[in-house]
Amino acid sequence: MRTANGKLLAVLDAFARDRPRLTLSEVARAVGVPLSTAHRLVGELVAWGGLERDEDGGYRVGLRVWELGALAPRGLGLREAALPFMEDLYEVTHENVQLAVREGHEVLFVERFAARGAVTVLTQVGGRFALPPTGVGLVLLAHAPAEVQDAVLAAPLTRYTRHTVVDPARLRALLAEVRRTGHAVSDRQVTDDAVSVAAPVRQRGTVVAALSIVVRGGSPSVVRPYVNGVMAAARGISRSLGE
Repeated sequence: MRTANGKLLAVLDAFARDRPRLTLSEVARAVGVPLSTAHRLVGELVAWGGLERDEDGGYRVGLRVWELGALAPRGLGLREAALPFMEDLYEVTHENVQLAVREGHEVLFVERFAARGAVTVLTQVGGRFALPPTGVGLVLLAHAPAEVQDAVLAAPLTRYTRHTVVDPARLRALLAEVRRTGHAVSDRQVTDDAVSVAAPVRQRGTVVAALSIVVRGGSPSVVRPYVNGVMAAARGISRSLGE
């Protein structure tokens, strides 16, 4: 049985990127409580600033949650260290530049620069994605504990394009290549027109994040000119964090 605090957290957990707005009835169904209880919980969160009510009577996550999230030490220190290097990489390339961390068995994107006209990507700041198909995900998975790798590769893998690698044995070979070369290349694994190159960001010897650039292209060769720049920027972030 959930505690009162657990129910409040369950209300917040009901919101997601694909359902950013919920009605009171939808909150009640998601949390599994009567409408009257949902009304009380939502009222407490609105008063605190965790939820906001729109003109149509629906609810969205409030700015108070964003303020608290911005204080998370892993994201805060990482973003502060990474932003100057990401800006430099963006100014040189005017392509998508992304920074991500591993959260459980998924990628969590903590910062992104995107130019008008750059190839469209499916990722968003604050959004999650599967580890294996992305460049940052390949880097993070390659340096994850063995039990995390085993769990991810044992689970059903989603095929996003005909280029998506879903064979566990082939993925293990890719991960070994990432560790050997110091960077990962995702060749049209998420969309048919995007190739990315990513490199690890370290803190005190441990890979804590991955930096990538995503460009439009039809083969891995399109990212070759960017490999050294991405790796150099990742090393710069690592030094700032105390590599």
